[in-house]
Amino acid sequence: MIWTIIIGGIAGWLAGKLMRGEGFGIIVDIIVGLVGGWLGGWLFGQLGIHIGNGLLGSLIVALVGAIVLIWLIRLVKR
Repeated sequence: MIWTIIIGGIAGWLAGKLMRGEGFGIIVDIIVGLVGGWLGGWLFGQLGIHIGNGLLGSLIVALVGAIVLIWLIRLVKR
């Protein structure tokens, strides 16, 4: 549970930086990372892609999911 929050926070923060933004604040970045981890896991599963079960694999999946989530949020906000 703690690792999930840490990975989610890192993924949300990195996604905010990669998407050329300031992020949404630490709490929302963690939430975006957690939801992004779920979304990334679902997307990778649908595409048949398996990154691995380790820390780095989890971070990559959560990061991709968080980037997609931020992109969707920005698309809806327009």
